[in-house]
Amino acid sequence: MDTTIQISNELLDRLKIMKMHSKESYESIIWDLIEDRLAFSVSTNKNIEQSEREIREGKTISLETLKKKIGG
Repeated sequence: MDTTIQISNELLDRLKIMKMHSKESYESIIWDLIEDRLAFSVSTNKNIEQSEREIREGKTISLETLKKKIGG
């Protein structure tokens, strides 16, 4: 089932700029944006998990400790 959504003229202008070719649909652009965001979210979550693991394992130092080491 298809549906219609309302968007502002500003968003429409931005979507037009994002078209790779004149026949590309707005739906295709929106799907690409969603996929990019999901991929970023997966990558970000992995980085957060890795950082938390490094903190637990004592592989990191505080900003204050770093400042002292470099004389800042």
